[in-house]
Amino acid sequence: MSDIHSKIPEGPLESKWTKYCSTVPLVNPSNKRNLEIIVVGSGLAGASAASSLAEQGYKVKVFCFQDSPRRAHSIAAQGGINAAKNYQNDGDSVYRLFYDTIKGGDYRSREGNVYRLAEVSGNIIDQCVAQGVPFAREYGGLLSNRSFGGTQVQRTFYVAGQTGQQLLLGAYNSMERQIGIGSVQMFSRHEMLDIVKIDGKARGIIARDLISGKLERHFGHAVLLCTGGYGNAFYLSTNAMGSNVTAAWKAHKQGAYFANPCYTQIHPTCIPVSSTHQSKLTLMSESLRNDGRIWVSKKKDDTRKANDIPEEERDYYLERRYPAFGNLVPRDVASRAAKERCDAGHGVGASKMAVYLDFASSMKRYGTIEAHKKNIHNASDEEINKLGKEVLKEKYGNLFDMYMQITDENPYEVPMRIYPAVHYTMGGLWVDYNLMTNVPGLYALGEANFSDHGANRLGASALMQGLADGYFVIPYTIGVYLSDEIRTKPISTDDNAFVEAEKKVEEQINKLMSIRGTKSVDHFHKTLGLILWNKCGMSRSETGLKEAIEEIKTLRENFWSDVRIPGEANELNTELEKAGRVADFLELGELMCVDALHRNESCGGHFREEFQTEEGEAKRDDENFVYVAAWEKNGNDSWDLHKENLEFNEIHISKRSYK
Repeated sequence: MSDIHSKIPEGPLESKWTKYCSTVPLVNPSNKRNLEIIVVGSGLAGASAASSLAEQGYKVKVFCFQDSPRRAHSIAAQGGINAAKNYQNDGDSVYRLFYDTIKGGDYRSREGNVYRLAEVSGNIIDQCVAQGVPFAREYGGLLSNRSFGGTQVQRTFYVAGQTGQQLLLGAYNSMERQIGIGSVQMFSRHEMLDIVKIDGKARGIIARDLISGKLERHFGHAVLLCTGGYGNAFYLSTNAMGSNVTAAWKAHKQGAYFANPCYTQIHPTCIPVSSTHQSKLTLMSESLRNDGRIWVSKKKDDTRKANDIPEEERDYYLERRYPAFGNLVPRDVASRAAKERCDAGHGVGASKMAVYLDFASSMKRYGTIEAHKKNIHNASDEEINKLGKEVLKEKYGNLFDMYMQITDENPYEVPMRIYPAVHYTMGGLWVDYNLMTNVPGLYALGEANFSDHGANRLGASALMQGLADGYFVIPYTIGVYLSDEIRTKPISTDDNAFVEAEKKVEEQINKLMSIRGTKSVDHFHKTLGLILWNKCGMSRSETGLKEAIEEIKTLRENFWSDVRIPGEANELNTELEKAGRVADFLELGELMCVDALHRNESCGGHFREEFQTEEGEAKRDDENFVYVAAWEKNGNDSWDLHKENLEFNEIHISKRSYK
C-alpha cells in the first residue's frame, strides 16, 4: 500500500488552472507536426480531443469499434449539459457548480479537478453554440435552462431530449473537418486489444479490424483512451450493447491503476425490466424529474390503476422525505428511495418493481399559464390539459414518444412507470491532474477516468466532463509530456515490443476460439450481470460481496472451459468480439466486489447495508476512507491497493443532506 500524487498545482483554488495554463510547457507548432497521437474512442471526449489536437497541428489517429463515430454512446445522454452561466440570475456561479458537484459526489472527488471542470463549463456552451448546436432558447433569444437533480439552480442547457446527440454532431463535424484536411486519420470498425509499452511508456496499440479479423499495429507518441464506462458489466444497463471496458482493462493489465471501481451509478428513471430476454434497458432522461412527480400508493400491494388512486392516497415519498430538493435529489438518493418503497410492498405495475413518474400537475400548471397568455378566461380542464400537453411535447416529446413505443402507454394520460437501473460509472482509470495515468504517455478522458464525480455523478455532468476534457483540458496538459518527446522519432511497428504485443493478442484470440464449449457468450454475461446486480448493485453487504467474489471466480473458470464461439477469427465475428469483452468483464467484476468489500462505509453509489443511518441514508466514514482507492494488478487474481488522499481546503466535509 502506498500513496500516489495527483500533481494538482499549488496556489489558490480559483487560480490553479489559469496559472497552470500560463506556465505549462509548450510544444512548438512545427514540432507538433512531427508528433503522433492515438485516440481510442470517438464519442464526446474522443471526438472533441481529436479535433482540438489536430487543429493544433498534431497528427491524430482515431479508432472506434462502431461503423461511424456518430454511433458513439454519447448520443444517449439526452437530458442536458451543466454550465455555470447564471442566465436565470438565480444565484449560480462557478463556485456553486463546484460545490454542488463535490457535495453530489459525497465528498469523494478532487477539489482541483472539479473546480477546473466548473471553471471551463461556460466555454463549452460557447464552443457548442459556435458549432451550431441548437440549444433551446427563451422567447427573447437567450439560451434556456432547466433544473437537474442535486441542485437548487437552473444550469442545465438542453436540446429537447436530444442533447447528447446534438453535442456529438458538433464534435463529430469538427473532427470530420480535420479528417477532410488530412490531420485526422479515422479507423472505424477497429477495436483496441492492447497497449504497446516501450521503456515503460505507452507507444501504441494493437487493434483488430473487425471486418477482416486482421490484427494491426499502430504507433503513437501518446495514447488517449476515451472509451466510456463499464456499466455493461451488469449486462442489463442503459448503456449501448457494445459499450465495454476492454481498452481500459487492457491498460490496467499493462500497469495502469484502476480507481474506485465500486462506484457505479444507478439511474432512477429507467423503464423497468419487462422480460428475461431483454438485452438492455432504456433510460428516461433525468430531465423528466424537472416536471414529473414521483409517487406510489400509500396502500401496500395496491392493484388499482394509477388514475384511480385519489390524491390523498398517494405517497410523494421524495417530496415527503427531502422537502428542500423533492423530486430533484441526486440519483443515488432517488434510486435507493425507490428501492425502499418497492421492497416495502408499495411498488406499482405487474412486477411491483416500479414507481410512478406523473406529469399531471405540470400539464395543469403549464396549461394554466398558456391559457393566460392566450387570454382564454375560465378555461376548461380539457383546454388546460391540451395547452399543457403542447408545452410538455415541446420539451420532452421524443422521450414521451419513445416511452409510448416501448410500453404502449401514453404518458400524457397515465403516469410513466420507472425503476432504477445501472447507468454511469464513476470509477475508471486513475489519472493525475494532467489526465495521464501512472503509465507515462497513456491518458484517459471522460467516463474512462475516475477524476471528477467522486462516489456519485450529478445529472447533466457527464457531457460536461467529456467535452471539458477533450476541448479545454487535454490540449494544454498533453504538452507537459510531449514537450519532452519532440526528439523521439516514430518507432517502427516492426519493433519487438509491437511484435510481442500482437503475438499476445493473437494467442488470446486463438485460446478463445479453441474452447468450443457448450454455452454462449451471453449466458456467461447474463450470469455475471445477475451476480453483480444482486450483490454489488444498489446495495452491498460483506456476506454478499464475499459470495460474489467466489461466484465470479467459478464463473470465469467455466467461461474459459465451456464458452462456445462460432465462426472463425479471421473474419467478421461478433461473438468473438463479445467474448473478449466478457472475458474482461469477468475480471473487472471481481475487482468491483473487492473494492466494495474493502470500503467499509456507504457513500454515493456505494451503499453498504452495514453502514447506514437510522433513516436509511448512507453513512460515510470520513476518518478512514477519504481517499481514492487505486488498484494495481498483481498476478491473475490479486491486486495491490494504492491510496491518493483527498484534501478539502475550500469545502468543509459535512453530512450530505438534501432535506
